[in-house]
Amino acid sequence: MRADAQANHDRLLAVAGAVITEQGVDASMRDIARRAGVGLATLLRHFPTREALLEALLRTSFDELTARAAEVETTSSPQDAVLLWLRDFVACTKNYRGVVTAMVKAIEDPESALHTSCVTMRAAGTRLLTRAQGAGVARTDIDGADLFALASSLAWLGDQPGLEARAERLFGVVVSAILTDRAV
Repeated sequence: MRADAQANHDRLLAVAGAVITEQGVDASMRDIARRAGVGLATLLRHFPTREALLEALLRTSFDELTARAAEVETTSSPQDAVLLWLRDFVACTKNYRGVVTAMVKAIEDPESALHTSCVTMRAAGTRLLTRAQGAGVARTDIDGADLFALASSLAWLGDQPGLEARAERLFGVVVSAILTDRAV
């Protein structure tokens, strides 16, 4: 990539991150381009769809979350690994309002730019859950899709005005419902 094109790409990602943090994932692509000091066509050359832009923004965070799951799988007890992954998942999604809906849609759509990242991240959580179930410290009547849905619900809850204060308490409730050795 030419130096000026790379500079535009990097500036677009930085500005998009700020705009989406402020306005959510439905922020205007035109507004992102304007604030980055480029035309809409330049933005669309780099990121032809909103999902492509989200994927570029989120890929690093999702990859880090997947790597963190592999790390805690080998360094933490099964129940602590699930707990840490859930906390990291919720924290990862807090940066971009509305991203949970995009993630859930992407998992169901193999053509989505976000699909691979989201499926890989969900699989990492599934491995941790399966390990905890094998150790007898997690419910056996849920699977990775259920864990992802519960984590997504927690992330969504923290994203809702007026409900942020309840999010931490309800996080504990959900964890105690998943892990058999945890109480609220």
